[in-house]
Amino acid sequence: MNYRSPVTGRPLVADTSHSLAAPGERWPVVDGIPYLRTDSEGLVAVALDHLDAGCPDDALVALLTDQDAWWTGPATDLGELKQLVCERDTLTLRAAMGLLRMGPVADYFAHRWSDPTYLAGLALVEAHWCKPGTGFELACGIGHYLRELTARGVACVGADVVFSKCWLAKYWVAPAAEYVVFDAAALWPVETQKFDFVACHDAFYFLPDQPRIAGLLREAIAPGGVLAVSHLHNAAVSGGAMGPARSSSEWAALFPDAVVYDERELRRALLTTDAPAATAWFDDPEIEAWSIVETDRVEANGGAARALTGGLAMPAADAVLQPNPLLDCGTPRWPSDRYRSEYGAAATWMSDTGDAARNRRILDLPARW
Repeated sequence: MNYRSPVTGRPLVADTSHSLAAPGERWPVVDGIPYLRTDSEGLVAVALDHLDAGCPDDALVALLTDQDAWWTGPATDLGELKQLVCERDTLTLRAAMGLLRMGPVADYFAHRWSDPTYLAGLALVEAHWCKPGTGFELACGIGHYLRELTARGVACVGADVVFSKCWLAKYWVAPAAEYVVFDAAALWPVETQKFDFVACHDAFYFLPDQPRIAGLLREAIAPGGVLAVSHLHNAAVSGGAMGPARSSSEWAALFPDAVVYDERELRRALLTTDAPAATAWFDDPEIEAWSIVETDRVEANGGAARALTGGLAMPAADAVLQPNPLLDCGTPRWPSDRYRSEYGAAATWMSDTGDAARNRRILDLPARW
């Protein structure tokens, strides 16, 4: 990948094996991940000092202290971060997240493989699969979708604003992808790149300046490519949305040419091997969230969704499947009351009927889950 400055837009070139530079600026590259977050100048300077001194692990510890701007949980502990860096080749993903003090976020990441929001996102992508050669995911988290894409030969770039998430993705979840850290509110280091598949899953709703970001996502699509954005919260949902939300008309203004799905329909189609039926934007209080795709492709089936008989929506052919850890002898074992409240009613693995891999009673977990 060729990156540009998130400050000036000028091309960044490697001035050392551990840094990228343009006139008047310099950025660290730690464990192969460029750190281009514009609101963290102090952390950039600290990381560069450690790297220039020949202390890459100290630079890594420094960047692992980084957090989302909205984070209100406990601060990281330097002793625990040093332990994490020292033992990174043997720790499980869950232990690593524990040492990062990710709290409830760790529950979501550890069990996302079967959560209904994630499955709806997989169904969305599979329904409009374009056999991409390249892919880009904004707000990629720890790489759940990137793992599925790279397992099917897609050369992917994942971007997030928090270094530790990209680092966890690289070490534990999707090592075949490339990663870059930057703030979506700044200039995009990948702005001149084009990708066959562009996505933002379960994250777009909390991003700033959404009209601008929607435009940048569209601009990143190569001719014939696909944009997928999943889990757009409905402001009209009964009981209140589980995060920042918009009305159907507001989402329609942002994505006027999109194919729109109710996430319940995506999960239904996954379980029944059907093609999901698109819907229109309207304020139905029963719809928790919508997912959309945009594409300019001319498809053999007239652009309609494909049946979810396999592909990305199902574990890869060589996957080693294990019992869902949320099931204890058939009884749900929820990681928290909030997790149960948010996902329990729509959890597909609660049913003991149907294909166990399709409803996620058995899972393809990372080797060091």
